[in-house]
Amino acid sequence: MSNVLLSLSHLNKRYGNYIASNDISVDIPQGKIFGLLGPNGAGKTTLIRMITRITLPDSGTILFNGQPMTEKDTARIGYMPEERGLYKKMKVLEQLLYLGRLKGLSRHDAMQKIKYWLQKFEIESWALKTIDELSKGMSQKVQFIATILHEPELLILDEPFSGLDPINSRLIEEEIHALSKSGKSIIFSTHRMEQVEEICDTIMLVNKGQKILEGDVQELKQRFKQHKFLVRYSGQLPDSFAANFNVVSRDEHEAIVFYEGADHNAILRFLVQQNVSVNEFKEILPGIGDIFIQSIQSQSAAI
Repeated sequence: MSNVLLSLSHLNKRYGNYIASNDISVDIPQGKIFGLLGPNGAGKTTLIRMITRITLPDSGTILFNGQPMTEKDTARIGYMPEERGLYKKMKVLEQLLYLGRLKGLSRHDAMQKIKYWLQKFEIESWALKTIDELSKGMSQKVQFIATILHEPELLILDEPFSGLDPINSRLIEEEIHALSKSGKSIIFSTHRMEQVEEICDTIMLVNKGQKILEGDVQELKQRFKQHKFLVRYSGQLPDSFAANFNVVSRDEHEAIVFYEGADHNAILRFLVQQNVSVNEFKEILPGIGDIFIQSIQSQSAAI
């Protein structure tokens, strides 16, 4: 089992009568990609601000590598906010050097790392351009480099793919996976559920300041499954198929079947015995987007 890098325990934060964080606890393992999900105003930003010590919790504890988190630990965090924080009139090279020095790098080490990342992202020719001369996608690359330049143990990425075309999105995604494999822990916050399924190992869903769901992505998909199976076939389904199984929908070469039995291969065996040519047979698992909506609706109905 992975070591826990960051542990949040019973975090509470209130602004006047507004409860931004209500008794939230979660462990974030080393070397894993952790999805922080929730609708607008759910409390995600408050959690990130407490982790980065922009604000402190009213109560509760935050442990970093098993020790109470201090101001010094923020140097071991890389934070890429949704609202980008680059100085528009500053040149790319100067800006990256400045931010690298702020995180404790020597000038020599910062320059070496900047050169490496500019070449890797194929933007070295833009080093002497100011940020306001760059496209949104190009400035996004610079922001990402600034976030990882000092090789932090924990990365917090808030909508890191905003403004990127598919090619550059894939490039950044590959780097995120590489950083995870190297042992970095990553908190990934986004509204795009398809990215969560592609990238995250585990997720936590928050709403109205409360944690309402947490777990491994694949385990959650199994937990929320609805016992539906897709059958794609050639030829005709026999009339006896609908008599033996609960057919939810059906067209010329495809059927969706509801089946709660432990041995779902019974569907496949029946079709083979009836000489139906089966081209595809699989269980339909819900997407993280479906789980997200169902969980939010369940919380609202319970209030």
